[in-house]
Amino acid sequence: RLEKWIDELDGMLPPLTHFITPGGNLLAAQFHFARTVCRRAERAIVRLAREEKIHSEILIYMNRLSDLLFVMSRCANESGLSA
Repeated sequence: RLEKWIDELDGMLPPLTHFITPGGNLLAAQFHFARTVCRRAERAIVRLAREEKIHSEILIYMNRLSDLLFVMSRCANESGLSA
């Protein structure tokens, strides 16, 4: 489902031509913040996986969730939506 949402939203956006820095309007900044938290959780899961057995789907999900949040932040900036 995440892949579908990423593809749908990304299809509505212009291609990336430069590095994106976090920020923009309030909603986009909130998506960037959520992505930061998601990446932090992903790194914690990687550390946990060194000591405990975890399902590989967990890391895949967290990675895709982070990508979705990135695309959502771009959509928020492109559309001018705000929180």
